[in-house]
This record gives sequence, structure tokens and C-alpha cells, in this order.
Amino acid sequence: MDWFGRAKIDFAHAAHPINLTRKDGTTTDILKVVEAAVPKCQMNPLLFNGHLQTMYTAVKEHGPQIYYKRKIFDADHKTYAGTFAVDFVVPPHQDVDEELPSRTAFFSEEEFDRIRSDDNKPMLIALHGLSGGSHEIYLRHAIAPLVLDGGKWEVCVVNARGCANSKVTTGVLFNARATWDVRQFIKWARKTFPNRPLFGVGFSLGANIMTNYVGEEGANCPLKAAIAVGNPFDLEVSNKGLQSSWLGKEVYSRVMGNNLKKLFEQHKEQIIKCTNVDFDRVQNVTYLHEFDRAVQTVTWGYPTENAYYRDASSCDAILAIRIPFFAISALDDPIAVKEAIPYQEFAVNPYTVLCTTSLGGHLSWFEIGGGRWHPKPICNFLNAMATEIDLEAVSREEKMVGDGKYQFNTDFNPVRRKLNVLE
Repeated sequence: MDWFGRAKIDFAHAAHPINLTRKDGTTTDILKVVEAAVPKCQMNPLLFNGHLQTMYTAVKEHGPQIYYKRKIFDADHKTYAGTFAVDFVVPPHQDVDEELPSRTAFFSEEEFDRIRSDDNKPMLIALHGLSGGSHEIYLRHAIAPLVLDGGKWEVCVVNARGCANSKVTTGVLFNARATWDVRQFIKWARKTFPNRPLFGVGFSLGANIMTNYVGEEGANCPLKAAIAVGNPFDLEVSNKGLQSSWLGKEVYSRVMGNNLKKLFEQHKEQIIKCTNVDFDRVQNVTYLHEFDRAVQTVTWGYPTENAYYRDASSCDAILAIRIPFFAISALDDPIAVKEAIPYQEFAVNPYTVLCTTSLGGHLSWFEIGGGRWHPKPICNFLNAMATEIDLEAVSREEKMVGDGKYQFNTDFNPVRRKLNVLE
């Protein structure tokens, strides 16, 4: 047990991290920026392991009061058609929509028509975890310092399809490798806010999607930097980790499976209408992997849930990232297990730095008094990148360790997928 809740912090990175130029002309590198952003990690000593930290999230604190206005976007992907909801952080309002989470209401047409801006405020695009949404407490804690009490950021959350009381219009729920909605939204944001530097952050499953997206975009990524928090990275390994213990299977996997069943129940009419998913089979689901077997494989065309996990994993995508990338993981996380962390990939990509804490659980990091640790490194890193670093001077042409040293003329594509979604 770490001494009275003081977690050990370690960093994984390339031997020569990318250099960054400060706005005053001096130089630094991404590792130094990350190290400066990460404060000491003093957890609540009563929550002395990952299970206690993670289970404490069941204590329903109110969390920061973040207000949103929602816009529904029509997907532009011909195959992955339908709609998705994006929630924009706005000043406090009195608008109420009983169909949406607390403090969330739809934009009026007039309000959204006025949203375009030429300002240069930094803008953060966030992705939540499995079956969550913009209302999640861990997410609101992370963005609160950026937007409350004079915060100078614009923030929005891209909700996964069917989540946060959004509607499913084509029968397709979210998928751990489905980067199309976030890609479409970031393109829209780049056009609508041409002067804003764009940043990304993802949590848990959203971290996996964000990592895949940044890897797929490579040197052409519109984001200036990105953060992945509690990423399961290798979904097959994480799934096997869940099934290997009683707590993993009977608590975490069961809870996540039940949450997904509830989500399916909310949208069952549309899903059954548009797909050949067996509703009775879904009703008999108990665990997360059973849900993926009954729904994801049938909906998307994967032969098994393990084939889906392998295809959707983001561990290889680390190799393709060409923007400053910061990952935060707790080694005692019982869901995004430490065995799934791709240390070697971080060690050969100079654009990436991984910070691990010995304590923290899954998206928990509870401090004495109920505060959370993870907003500190997230906001410190984002503020440093947005205010101190010359973002236009960041090179996207640095090579990975080992590039050009291979015996044969081969081409390894770290983001090539086995499932080809045709348009």
C-alpha cells in the first residue's frame, strides 16, 4: 500500500521527446511540459486501492455545476448514417428540457445561428466513457477549471450515439473504434471557429476513441494536442482482465453490462427496426462481453467480440500520433488494466508521454475531502500548451525511434482496420 495515500508517479516516453518552442522563443520539450503539469498525487488514504477508489464513484456527489446547450448533428457518413448530439458549455441558464440531463437544453435556431466566431479562444472537445455523457461527474470536474470563475476556454462534449438522452435514429449505437462523429465535428469546428486552437480529451472508452482518431489523422490532425485519461488501450487484454477475477466479472463487467442493457432498452424500438439484433438474446445478457457479443458483433459484422476488441483497440494508434499527446493511467485501475498499457509504443513515439500513478482506480483519483486529482494535470497541460507554447511551430515530421533501420522494404500501418466500413 502506498504510504498514506501518496501515489507514486512515473513517466513513459521516448528517449528524445519532441522539442517545443515557447512563445518567448525559448525551447522545451513535451516531457518537460508534462512533468511540470503533473502535481504530487495524494489520494484519500481510506481509499487505498483501485477497487475502493472506483467503487467510491457510486457516492453521488453533485459535482461542478456545468450548463450546456445541445445541438443535433446529421452524420455525413453514408454508411454510419444517423445523428449525434454535441453539448456546448454555456453560461448558467434557466431553460429546462425534461428529456435531457440536468442543466442541459437545446439551442434555439436563433442561438445556434449566432455561434460562429472569429475569436482565438482555445477550444476543448471532450469524449466521455462507456454509456456516459456530458453530465458525468468525472468529466465535469475535469473541465470546470477551464470554464468556471473566469476560465478562458470554450468546451464541448461529443456524446456517443444514444447516450446522455440522445436519440438513436438508425439503429446503430456507439462503437469503440467509431471515430466518424468526432472527425465530422472537429472538421465543423475548424470551419466554424477558424482562429481557435482545438484540443481533445477522452475518458475511458472516449480515450480509446480519441487515441484512435488522433492516430488515424496522423500529421494532418486538426487538433493541437490531445489527452487520454483511463484509456483501456488493448480492449481484448482489458476484457480478459475483467473476466479473470470475481470483482472484475461480477461487479465491473456486470454493472457495465447492465448499463448497456438499459441503454439498449431506451432505444430498442429503433434498433430492432433497423437491425437484426435478437432482443431476447440481449435481455439475457449479464456481462459486458455478452452485450458486445449480442449487439456489437451483429450490428457491425464482427465474427466474435474478441475480433471487435482487437480491431477497436488503440494501442497501435499510439505509433501514428503526430501531435503532442499526453496519457494518464492509474496502475490500480480495475477496468483499464495495467497489462493493457502499451509502454513500448510510448517509448518509440517522441510525440507521446504516458503518466502513470500507482493509485487512482478508474477515472477516480479521489483526494482527501472528496476532490479529484485528475483535473489538475489535465488543465495544467492544456493551459501550458495554449498559453505558453507556439503551437504553429510544432513539427509534425519527427520520426519514431527505429524508423529507417529495417532490413526489408515493408510498410507497417498502425491504424489499418480489419473491418472495412464502406461508404
